[in-house]
Amino acid sequence: MAQDSTSVIIETMQSSFLKWRDFSLNDRISVLKNIREKLLQNKRDYAHAITTDMNKPIKLAIAEVEKCAYLCDYYIENAAHFLEDQEVKTGFSKSYITFRPLGVLLGVMPWNFPFWQVFRFVIPSLLTGNVFVVKHASNVPLSAKALEDVFNVDTFDFPIYKDLSIKSSKVANVIANPIIKAVSLTGSEHAGRSVAETAGKHLKKCVLELGGSNAFIVLSDADLNYAAEKAVSARMQNAGQSCIASKRFLIHEDVYSEFVDLFKQKLSSLILGDKYDETVTFGAMAREDLAIELENQLEKSVAKGATIIAGGKRNGAFFEPTLVTNITVDMPVFAEETFGPLAAIMPFKTIDEAIELSNKSNYGLGASIFTDNQQQLDNYLHLFDEGALFINEMIVSDPHLPFGGIKNSGYGRELSHFALYEFANIQTVVVK
Repeated sequence: MAQDSTSVIIETMQSSFLKWRDFSLNDRISVLKNIREKLLQNKRDYAHAITTDMNKPIKLAIAEVEKCAYLCDYYIENAAHFLEDQEVKTGFSKSYITFRPLGVLLGVMPWNFPFWQVFRFVIPSLLTGNVFVVKHASNVPLSAKALEDVFNVDTFDFPIYKDLSIKSSKVANVIANPIIKAVSLTGSEHAGRSVAETAGKHLKKCVLELGGSNAFIVLSDADLNYAAEKAVSARMQNAGQSCIASKRFLIHEDVYSEFVDLFKQKLSSLILGDKYDETVTFGAMAREDLAIELENQLEKSVAKGATIIAGGKRNGAFFEPTLVTNITVDMPVFAEETFGPLAAIMPFKTIDEAIELSNKSNYGLGASIFTDNQQQLDNYLHLFDEGALFINEMIVSDPHLPFGGIKNSGYGRELSHFALYEFANIQTVVVK
């Protein structure tokens, strides 16, 4: 019986791994430099693929590609230090810890940042010595093809990255393949549970970067003008289609009205128009069904008493920047992840109440807190159930910092030095 094309690709990648693992770290870094160069040389073509696939304004698509190059810079500079052997003093003559690759890794990647999500998964583990097969989201085919192009630079005669054009229903079969050593998924909670179940069944490591419902907390002493500017970026960037986007805005009652007015006013800073126009900063959502889902969440919340004070209308896949007040914790716009340009705004009386509201979520990816007295937070930060806390800043993913969440936001970490160890055999070597 003939092998299917997916099995052939996976076997090809196993052959690639046996070659790639023997490259020195310096040689791998040289390959990464070539990947970075190719990425920047073709950044407008790659950005055009992103924009065509999922409606991201071309200005933001270019920025996404450039951020991938920035990530490459970070690991080019730091990987040698992060991956050097670590000597440990013991009763033996010599003992040390070294970092070995696992083999062929599977990535299951989302559409909202089709380049960035793949790069932050691939680059650290590529330097460790792993190779990759990736099942990308079905609605970003141009991006998927472009990624295969950018990673397979013309410096050797074997691939280190292959795209798998398969349906989601086939992912379990790929995980079960004995060649696949581990899997990373960025996606929905439902997809994460499915991947974790299959990976667990086959005793394979997985990293899950799932949803988020981040709180954006404004204390009474905060710079409201600055906080409102950050609020627009934190909620409306990428048409709100980001796991780390702020979604629940918790505002101290003493400044609630003023902040809401400022937030509404500053929505005018968003520039709408043709997605290929480099001045445009806000566009349609990736698909109409996603906009309809957000519309349903809004309608159910309004039926429970929520008030729309800005936006709220949908036209195909385009959803207006939307602010909603009179929120209660049982409304979909508070209790569920809203993956689009909708901000739910609630007042609170005390910081303890704000923390309670922030933690009242199945997700735990991150929270932002705005105050002019940062020291007052020192006794409260440990109370937040989050993977990240940003003070006077919106949540961002930065190569220097570990990225990931707790609770239903998943487990494992990407970026920083931690990412290099997630898919490594952390090997102990002892000499008597």
